[in-house]
Amino acid sequence: MRHSVVALFDKPDQAQDAVQALLNQGIKREHIDVHARRASADKDDDHSSIGNFFRNLFGSSDDATNHTEVARRNSVVTVHAQDKREAQQAAAILDQFGALDANEHAARYRSGNQAGSQGTDKTIPIIEENVEVGKKEVTTGGVRLRSRIIEKPIEETLRLREEHVHVDRRPVDRPASQRDFDSFKEGSSKVVEHAEVPLVNKESRVVEEVRVGKESSTHKETIHETARKTDVDVDKIKSDKHIDSKRDLDRDRGRDL
Repeated sequence: MRHSVVALFDKPDQAQDAVQALLNQGIKREHIDVHARRASADKDDDHSSIGNFFRNLFGSSDDATNHTEVARRNSVVTVHAQDKREAQQAAAILDQFGALDANEHAARYRSGNQAGSQGTDKTIPIIEENVEVGKKEVTTGGVRLRSRIIEKPIEETLRLREEHVHVDRRPVDRPASQRDFDSFKEGSSKVVEHAEVPLVNKESRVVEEVRVGKESSTHKETIHETARKTDVDVDKIKSDKHIDSKRDLDRDRGRDL
C-alpha cells in the first residue's frame, strides 16, 4: 500500500535540501515531486491541479483548503512512499528541514488579509495548554510455567534362586527288603521345580508443589510537566509630539545653564 507525504516550505532552498536528504536515505527520485513557489496567489488556483490534488487527498475539508492556500505561496514536496515505514521516515526528514504547518500558516494569511482590509485591527490568539495526568495499566513482566516428564534410569542387581530336578538311575543287585515290597505297587509322584523372578513395584509420591500467586503494591510518583500559556504585554507608545516637546524642554534648560 502506497502512502503520500506532503510538505510545504517557504524557502526553495529548504525544499531542495529536504529532497537531497530524502535521496541520501535511499528514497528514489521518481517517487519525489517538487512544485516551486507560485509567482502569484490568484484565487483561481483553487480549481487548478494543486487544488484538485489536495481535495483528492483530504476531501472537501478545511485541510484541503488550507493546504491549497499555503501551497500557492510556497514550495511543495510530495513523497510517494512505498510503505508505512518509508512514509514515516520521509515525514521525519521533511519536518527536520522546516516543513510548514499548513493550518497555522493559512490562518496567518487570512488574519493578515483581514487586517489589511480593515486597516489597523490585529488579532493575537491567546493559547493556554491544559495538562491532564492519568494512569494506565501496562504489562511489566510475569512467569510462564511448563511441566514435562523426565525419565531417570534405575539399575539394581538381584540374586535369584532356581531349582532344577534331576533323575539318576544306577544299577543295584541285592535281596528285596520289606520296604521294597511295600513300595512294590503302581502309583505316581512328582517333584516340582521353583525359581525366583524379579518383581518391580512403583509408587508415585508428591515431593514438591509449585504455587504461583500475585501480590500488588502501590507507590507514589511525582509527575513534572509544564503548561504553556500565551501572555500579551501591552506597552503604550509615546507620540512624536511628546518627544519633540521633551527635546525643546531639555534645550531650554541648557540655555539657562
